[in-house]
Amino acid sequence: MKKSFALAYALLLIGQLLICNYFHFTPYLVLTMLPTMVLCIPSKHDTSVALVVAFVSGLLVDFLAEGVIGLNVTALVPVAFCRKWIIEKVFGEDLFSRGDDFSIKRYGLGKVAMAIILATSLYLIIYIAADGAGIRPFWFNTLRFFGSLVISFVLSICVADLLNPDDRK
Repeated sequence: MKKSFALAYALLLIGQLLICNYFHFTPYLVLTMLPTMVLCIPSKHDTSVALVVAFVSGLLVDFLAEGVIGLNVTALVPVAFCRKWIIEKVFGEDLFSRGDDFSIKRYGLGKVAMAIILATSLYLIIYIAADGAGIRPFWFNTLRFFGSLVISFVLSICVADLLNPDDRK
């Protein structure tokens, strides 16, 4: 039985809402799986679908958890816009032409990790810049970026494996 991507995505979005509401331990960390969720949107969907999904996902997280309307939208929509470029550069241009999706088993942990790091870095750079609005010192933003990247990466590897399993037997 094949898993439904939409259902898994919705459950992970609820998980992100719970993380934002209940697991905010320090201002130095932003724990997010949203960039990886957008990156894992099936390749049969074009950029416009990814942009709409990213916008709605970001708006839901902003409205129901974060409290600053537009913060996640501002950071997540560029990830959706660059999604195809990131996937083509990391996994090759033929992935989209074949209609395949990437998985850890098929492409290896190194390539999937690189794609997740690129998407999450783009998200965090925009998120931290918009959240700080130029009032936080550079050292704080740098520490927040690298700490958030490490902790979000660990969570995102699990998310990528859940959303894009290798169904080949």
